[in-house]
Amino acid sequence: MAIELSMAELREVTGYALACAEPLLAIFERDCPDDPRPRAVLDEARRFAAGGKRTKALRVTALEAHRAARAAAEMRYEAAADAARAAGHAGAAAYLHPLAKATQGGHILMSAAHAARALELDVGDDRNVGDEYIEKATGLAGPVVVSVLTRYPPAPRGRGRVGDLWRKLDASLRQLATDR
Repeated sequence: MAIELSMAELREVTGYALACAEPLLAIFERDCPDDPRPRAVLDEARRFAAGGKRTKALRVTALEAHRAARAAAEMRYEAAADAARAAGHAGAAAYLHPLAKATQGGHILMSAAHAARALELDVGDDRNVGDEYIEKATGLAGPVVVSVLTRYPPAPRGRGRVGDLWRKLDASLRQLATDR
């Protein structure tokens, strides 16, 4: 089953993912100051969300941000790794597919889930900090983002703590849709 998505909706979703990921760039750049890849994808996502074209550069920089995350993890900068993953997912949000699969919700919410995890790890794995960020991310989601999300099945099981954060945000946004 295909889900209808307009370019304007993809821009809103990308803008939301960008708003969730961008504050965490400081953690990545603190620990990996010579790696420009997460900033590059956020710049590309910002251009797209503001009305630019969905370019190959956006896809490439999203993949590069995930490579930066692997490099940070190899250096044991776990918070920086999740911050870079958040940035990569912000770029990937522009490529949300119109397929009715639960995993597609990750294009919408994984930037927030990884951002929350980065914050947790940055303060010694305090899960309350991540839960608080999920509340903040819930407040950042406008009606278009909520509408798009609810066209997809709920978040799938698994993926450890990041998956827990994703499911918590997914449930919060679905509750917003019900309350409206």
